[in-house]
Amino acid sequence: MRGLGGMRVLAGVILTCFAIPALADAPAQSLRPEIRPAAVLASVVEPLLRPQLRPLSEQGIALAALELPVGNVGPDISLRPVVRPEALAEQILFGKRKLRKTSVCGDIDIQGEKVGTVPGRLKGCGAKNAVRVKSIAGVTLSQQSVMTCETAKALKKWVDRDVIKAFGRRDQVVSLRVASHYSCRTRNNLPGARISEHGRGKAIDISGFVLESGRVVTVLNGWGARDTRKGLRKIWKAACGPFGTVLGPQSDRFHRDHFHLDVARHRGGAYCR
Repeated sequence: MRGLGGMRVLAGVILTCFAIPALADAPAQSLRPEIRPAAVLASVVEPLLRPQLRPLSEQGIALAALELPVGNVGPDISLRPVVRPEALAEQILFGKRKLRKTSVCGDIDIQGEKVGTVPGRLKGCGAKNAVRVKSIAGVTLSQQSVMTCETAKALKKWVDRDVIKAFGRRDQVVSLRVASHYSCRTRNNLPGARISEHGRGKAIDISGFVLESGRVVTVLNGWGARDTRKGLRKIWKAACGPFGTVLGPQSDRFHRDHFHLDVARHRGGAYCR
């Protein structure tokens, strides 16, 4: 029994002698990672952290083409609007001063000249402080027309708001065909009738509209034409408001070929037919 126990003790001592060196070497070899060289880490990590450049936009290309002062790029440059050349600014101001000198009725969009008092050969005719209008809101009149400022302002409102683009934005109205303006006569030239608003400078007759393309839209032919009737009816209806009386092709036989517009006021409101 004692011999067997001694052998067991001796075996345990032998195992311990071999296991201790093995355990001492294991952590150093299996648990501690190898340190990579700094150059290797940089070559792997830096490309991943470096941002990718975006393609240059059209705005960026345009900005790069500008000659900006060196060392002064930032909000002072990017947010500051481009200054107009002095020559261009002077030209614009000169043009406005010129238009202002030739304007009437205190409105730069009404171009013409002052006429003053217009005497009438018939009782009830005549006008005070009349003007002779050449163009309204950039739209020329086929003939210079005599009227009161009240009439001119109503015409300007109608032309600027409704007439210019009535037949399309790409083919705007550039001229009005005037059939009649101031004329000392009776209504529809009928004997014994009342004095027409034309005899007071408060009316104007428009028979057609000239477009940028050169096309002429007449009231007589365009009122029933498929491609122009919508535009003509629109501006005929829009005139009812700025003007107190609006007569068109469906009112009577005297107005088949033109719009009659006047600023007379009626008790029941605007009269439009």
